[in-house]
Amino acid sequence: MDRRRFLIISATLASGALALYLYMTYSRLGSEEAEEYGYSVVADELVIPWSIAVLDEGVYLVTERIGRLTLINRGRVSSVKEFNVYTGGEAGLLGLALDPEFNANRYIYLYMSYKSGVDVFNRVVRYRFNPASYSLDEGRVIIDGIPGSNIHNGGRIRFGPDNYLYITTGDASNPGYSQDINSLGGKILRVGGDGSIPKDNPFNNPVYSYGHRNPQGIDWHPVTGVLVESEHGPIGHDEINHIIRGGNYGWPDVVGSGGDKYIPPIYETGESTIAPSGSSFIDSELFIGYRDWFAVACLRGEMLALFNIDMELNVVDVKRLFRGVFGRLRDVVVDSDGSLLILTSNRDGRGSPRPGDDKVIKVYPG
Repeated sequence: MDRRRFLIISATLASGALALYLYMTYSRLGSEEAEEYGYSVVADELVIPWSIAVLDEGVYLVTERIGRLTLINRGRVSSVKEFNVYTGGEAGLLGLALDPEFNANRYIYLYMSYKSGVDVFNRVVRYRFNPASYSLDEGRVIIDGIPGSNIHNGGRIRFGPDNYLYITTGDASNPGYSQDINSLGGKILRVGGDGSIPKDNPFNNPVYSYGHRNPQGIDWHPVTGVLVESEHGPIGHDEINHIIRGGNYGWPDVVGSGGDKYIPPIYETGESTIAPSGSSFIDSELFIGYRDWFAVACLRGEMLALFNIDMELNVVDVKRLFRGVFGRLRDVVVDSDGSLLILTSNRDGRGSPRPGDDKVIKVYPG
């Protein structure tokens, strides 16, 4: 960070005008385009793909929100299993994660919505993936009773460096859930791969952090190991947050920064809306200019946003990649060869489908 930027940030914090500074930062840095990269279509004609996991070189699992788990095997697309899930609004088959010991135990984890009477809930189920038949054994529910709705279901799941499973949950259109530490809604949850509650969880339950509205992406910085999250704001005020154990991120009491007891975002979009979704740090030598930047797939923003987060957890630069080229983007992960994989989401009822939508797209240096 140069001296001028340091003085600007220091003065801004001292004056209590953090939200204004972040809005100005978005307006200034968000207008800069990243250099061009090449891309190729890995698979097309998917139906609202939501999450992707890399099994091997050219072999991927993808969840489609309609309830289908899909295998992409070097360009060939086939269905692994179709689930009876509730698909109203934003609900359906959402997050996907591989166990840290996947090569030995073959466990995969799926986040899915279902209806019980008139109520909607979400659960995480663990399955064993059979690599010979590309099928799933009988599942085991890891955590259940997560509040659901036609909107704000969260749904991103990912194992952390501590080998615990982190689960993002939305407020399920009931903002009161977010400040209630005994509710599973509006949270980031943390459990063992068998559903057990870690002894160092802050509230003796699955809750790891709270005060969230609709968190959609999580990943850990490759160097510092800090957990960073992307989250939808109400109208504008989308956030990038540094997540800490037991932290309260303010929703619905505050939007963005406000109040001593709430943790402010390290970045927010002000009045602009990008609808940040799946996110990954670019831990890849192929993208040397953006190594360790935080890549965020944006829905309404229709771009891949790249955030340079320094060691002091300041966003010091933002770039935009493929703005408007593919439409709405739902997820981004690093492939086994260091390229990026992104999912489009133009068939979700809020986009304009294009020929071949929806797609898995591979991004690499041009």
